[in-house]
Amino acid sequence: MTRTKECVLAIPTVDLAEKVIRIGTCSGTTVDKFKEFGLTPLPATGVEAPLIGECLACLECKVIDYVEPHGIVVLQAERIWCDNDRKERRTFHANGDGTFVVDGETIDYRSLMGKWVPEGV
Repeated sequence: MTRTKECVLAIPTVDLAEKVIRIGTCSGTTVDKFKEFGLTPLPATGVEAPLIGECLACLECKVIDYVEPHGIVVLQAERIWCDNDRKERRTFHANGDGTFVVDGETIDYRSLMGKWVPEGV
């Protein structure tokens, strides 16, 4: 993102919650997350980064500002892709302590919040 000044924000649904947490606990510099987690990269129209086919929606974004003292990246959505045929449409939101809210229901994934390690390692 800092090199290209662009990125994709992917919007997963609740059926992907455990996978999303595992993805977030490992580094893309050491793991091919698309391969390791069985994700489908789709070509974006206006940015280099791929869309994620399993997600409900993806936003193609350009970086328009960076507030260095706070590490805040300001994005502008350029295009939005949505899978209108996707049956699961409920998104989930982090509470910040390992629990998540889905349509008002809290899901506790605190036990998954450690660093992800591939099987067999």
